[in-house]
Amino acid sequence: MTENIYLKLLLIFAPLSLVSFGGGQSVVADINRHVIEQNWLTQSQFVNLFAISRAAPGPGALLTTLIGWDVAGIPGAVVATFALFAPSSAAALLAFHYWSRVGKSRVRHCLERSLTPIAAGMIFAGGLSVLRSSPHTFSILFIAIVSTVAMIMRPRSSPLLVLVAAGVFQYCYAMLGFSV
Repeated sequence: MTENIYLKLLLIFAPLSLVSFGGGQSVVADINRHVIEQNWLTQSQFVNLFAISRAAPGPGALLTTLIGWDVAGIPGAVVATFALFAPSSAAALLAFHYWSRVGKSRVRHCLERSLTPIAAGMIFAGGLSVLRSSPHTFSILFIAIVSTVAMIMRPRSSPLLVLVAAGVFQYCYAMLGFSV
């Protein structure tokens, strides 16, 4: 019996779409677990695709498109992208319709306050998942800690500044002859 890769992509990414509070970044840890369990990618390949998805312009959920493309070509990229965006988009439309009807009710306020820490926790778990699978060198750990502290201290600042600073630090670190 042949395996239907497109159905598997749908069955993995569609449910993740519905729990991605805070955006695609919040389900990176689960995406990582699923693609490794399916033997679609190695941990190193996953980290590389994650890095490409972060560096490329466009939505953060580009990772899903790259995974779909890697495992099933262009049709796989389309299916994976659709699976990640369609369910959450439909749910967002329904929520917007409901939200606009309830105005500033207590229910709305309670939901917004309760979903914020859930989203933050899921995004943090995704970051830890990627950090765990990166090389554990001094420079990577230093960049992760300093970047986290910088974004906590100045949450409204541009993450691009942190990315540029991290890139410059890593470049200088390598140019001084330290292993990267």
